[in-house]
Amino acid sequence: MSIKYRVIAGISAACGLLLAASGAAHAEVEPGGWSSESPGFKVQERGCGQVDNLTFTLTCSTASGDQRAERRYDTYNGGTHQFEGYFRVTSMGGTRISLKQTFNDTDGDAGPYFMLAVERGGRLYAVHGGDTLSNAGTVGATVRVNTVHEVGKEHRTYINGSLKHTVDSPGGSFYDKFGAYRTGSGNGPATVVWSNVKFWRK
Repeated sequence: MSIKYRVIAGISAACGLLLAASGAAHAEVEPGGWSSESPGFKVQERGCGQVDNLTFTLTCSTASGDQRAERRYDTYNGGTHQFEGYFRVTSMGGTRISLKQTFNDTDGDAGPYFMLAVERGGRLYAVHGGDTLSNAGTVGATVRVNTVHEVGKEHRTYINGSLKHTVDSPGGSFYDKFGAYRTGSGNGPATVVWSNVKFWRK
């Protein structure tokens, strides 16, 4: 084997190890029995919200009205569902911007069931109840979010792989949303970039 070939082979092997390590880093929490799925989605742009692939921007500082830039995924019924995604706030001129929602789509109960939002300064919190989940959401930081939803039992939220929030879940129909959305007490401008978004069920 020539020296050139050995060098190339060594580089290829190293790249393979890096790829394997990278793949291992992007895995579901609570492992065991999950099946990957690829639900469809619709893009939602309202008010000053703009969506460019996985970049979600609120261009205005308006503190009223429907200001949103999101992906709304297909509704699911029953079972256990997991969402995983990585977000990075690249600019935050406003505050209290919703990043990820689990939305109740059940007739008579429709509305945001769980909302993860970020304040200027990086505090990540649950909109309903106000619990602080983490202070990791600073501008420029990449944060991993997992939600595990056992419909009719419990909804759990993980930040960077650590369980941070648990709430009881009713039965019914739900769907996932993520992007940048002005909460009732928030305002833009803000830009959020999402990546490595995955879904599983069991």
